Amino acid sequence: MSDGAVLHVKGRILVGPEEVRDELWVVGGRVSYDRPAGAGDVRTVEGWALPGLVDAHCHVGLGAEGPVDAATAEKQALTDREAGTLLIRDAGSPSDTRWVDDREDLPKIIRAGRHIARTRRYIRNFAWEIEPEDLVAYVAQEARRGDGWVKLVGDWIDRDLGDLSACWPREAVEAAIAEAHRLGARVTAHCFAESSLHDLVEAGIDCIEHATGLTDDLIPLFAERGVAIVPTLVNIATFPHLAAGGDTKFPRWSAHMRRLHERRYDTVRGAYDAGIPVFVGTDAGGSLAHGLVADEVAELVTAGIPAVDAVSAASWGARAWLGRPGLEEGAPADLVVYEDDPRTDVRVLAAPRRVVLNGLVVD
Repeated sequence: MSDGAVLHVKGRILVGPEEVRDELWVVGGRVSYDRPAGAGDVRTVEGWALPGLVDAHCHVGLGAEGPVDAATAEKQALTDREAGTLLIRDAGSPSDTRWVDDREDLPKIIRAGRHIARTRRYIRNFAWEIEPEDLVAYVAQEARRGDGWVKLVGDWIDRDLGDLSACWPREAVEAAIAEAHRLGARVTAHCFAESSLHDLVEAGIDCIEHATGLTDDLIPLFAERGVAIVPTLVNIATFPHLAAGGDTKFPRWSAHMRRLHERRYDTVRGAYDAGIPVFVGTDAGGSLAHGLVADEVAELVTAGIPAVDAVSAASWGARAWLGRPGLEEGAPADLVVYEDDPRTDVRVLAAPRRVVLNGLVVD
């Protein structure tokens, strides 16, 4: 559209799970529910409109071997945009992607800095690898570099043990999380295992990624503390393949990974039923493809979460959790238009009709 052009979105505007309007206008890149006076160049888009989707666990600038160049990172971000993801919580990246903020055609990113892991206890070239005595300092560093989040690696395989185990002693994470909160940042952690969760939640963590180790005895603690989970079920689907690769050298770990995979849907449904906040994240980057947000929403429905709540976990609810606006008056016009109502059938999310970012139709 040309400068001064107006976009008219009509049909059904899903402002919230139950709040539906018939039309909105995009003026100067922002949402308005008042018809602009004297609008000349008007483009009309029709359908079911949602706030731009959210991938709350994504890695722009990260590949299987570590950081990638800017051209590859751009392709990652464009792939997410084409899938309707217009807001990303980047859950750890070794690349500096601040240049994305200057691009109005790329999704908005909320960064968690670089992963913080225990020495030789994570994927090579992904994280800062440190020991517990340095955890507070590195958390403070990443809190200052990020956009209000810090990412820890809470557990990983211990090769001496031959299985998953917690990476950090309780006193270290207590001090580190307290420092992040003092600096105004929230803390999340990669956690597959059961053993890492209790101490992290008691220490005041805000979110757990994957959360495959969430058991019935831990669910009340999560619910009481309001700790959110981002299950990344499209990533958990890879556990059987990973387990097969460890059968010979780490049979205990392989069996554990298979058990976590087998109960994944029960774990997520149990969390949802207990009132634990559940949000959509794909774990794109590293070895997983970008653009899988619709697949993850469908996985939440398979786990037993009602369709409207699964959609909210990637739209209204996720945006509120991250402190970013939806389709309220005056908000940046970031929205996706679909053929049908995604609250009725989430498979609709896989086929955006139009993607509008900062008021521009970009698809």
